[in-house]
Amino acid sequence: MPLSRRYLLGAGAAALALPGTLAASTRARAAARPKIKIGVLVDMSGTYSADTGPTSVACVKEAAREFAAHAAFDIEVVAGDHQNKPDVGAAIARQWYDQGGVDVIVDVPDSAVGLAVSTISREKNKVFLDSGSGAAVIFGKQCSPNTVDWTYDTWMLANSTGGAMVHQGGDSWYFLTADYVFGRALEHDTTALIKAAGGKVLGASRYPFPETTDFSTFLVAAQSSGAKVLGLANAGGDTQNCIKQAHEFGLSKTMRIAALLLETNDVHALGLEVAQGIYYTESFYWDANARTRAWTKRVIPTTKDHAYPNMGQAGDYAASLHYLKAVASLGAAAAKADGRAVVARMKAMPTEDDCFGKGSIREDGRALHPVYLLQAKTPKESKGGWDMAKIVHITPADQAWRPMSEGGCPLVKA
Repeated sequence: MPLSRRYLLGAGAAALALPGTLAASTRARAAARPKIKIGVLVDMSGTYSADTGPTSVACVKEAAREFAAHAAFDIEVVAGDHQNKPDVGAAIARQWYDQGGVDVIVDVPDSAVGLAVSTISREKNKVFLDSGSGAAVIFGKQCSPNTVDWTYDTWMLANSTGGAMVHQGGDSWYFLTADYVFGRALEHDTTALIKAAGGKVLGASRYPFPETTDFSTFLVAAQSSGAKVLGLANAGGDTQNCIKQAHEFGLSKTMRIAALLLETNDVHALGLEVAQGIYYTESFYWDANARTRAWTKRVIPTTKDHAYPNMGQAGDYAASLHYLKAVASLGAAAAKADGRAVVARMKAMPTEDDCFGKGSIREDGRALHPVYLLQAKTPKESKGGWDMAKIVHITPADQAWRPMSEGGCPLVKA
């Protein structure tokens, strides 16, 4: 589709040139340096704008700043708003790759958009660093040699948050599901876990995404089902609205709420009076250890309203940093010419950064690192500010993610 002036301006408005260390020689020598261009494709104004948006861009810029100090190439970061519309996201991706000189696209919340960008990145032999799309199919049956899935996925969320609920006696569920790729996948993966544990699903309400803001009818249906657990198979503003409205209706007194994708910024927005006690899962939490605290302290001066990054935003930083390491290892010219070669080099190199620690990337493109089961604190437990949660359990990297043999990725050799 042709791009409107609005889309093109939005895609370029957040551009940031980040030169590496240049010898003070001539302009000609500077101009001869190769440039790696990173496109951060996010939701800037809709349901997922707080989960991604400007803070995601700030985290990618932080990775670029850190790496630029010793890079033999220049780094530029641009940002675009896909508005949670696959056609808009696909159009921006094509324009970036064909005309904008973008080498890699990062983040992309909304799995429908993410799948489109993964396909285009493969077609153009560029790189897609998925930190915002959660459908596990991205590193399963629709895996790509040009895509790395960094931060979370529906299988991981079901295994961690869903598993915790089932083990605590939540053996009957009702789902409230965003009716698109991510929501349906999250409901499917959690349902499989519930049934495998001997539980049952009593019903589900699937609502139009992203048009829905009033969830009262669906919440009444959930309460009437007699289920012990309300499973929220959605994210961002939708999850916040569901929890707020459930609290207003008193639903939390008769059902336990399983927020299958809730992030620290969501808890902060809800407030602990409403969110207290809710279990949720993140693969990054700012207060997990000394390295995560130091990184967060370094980044928050650059984020909108000094927001603390969530796992997806931290994943943008970590994936971008590892990508830049692979570019340096391969050589910028070679990396620009062959996205598959960059991803192959990323898989061959161990990962390490301040957000996720040490890890690796599997053959199917799944990045591996530990996962935290968190519980929102009570107001009395919190020290204030962003002290929102306590770590209940840490699932090690070799147990947190779907086994590669079960994903159906055609890249995996038998």
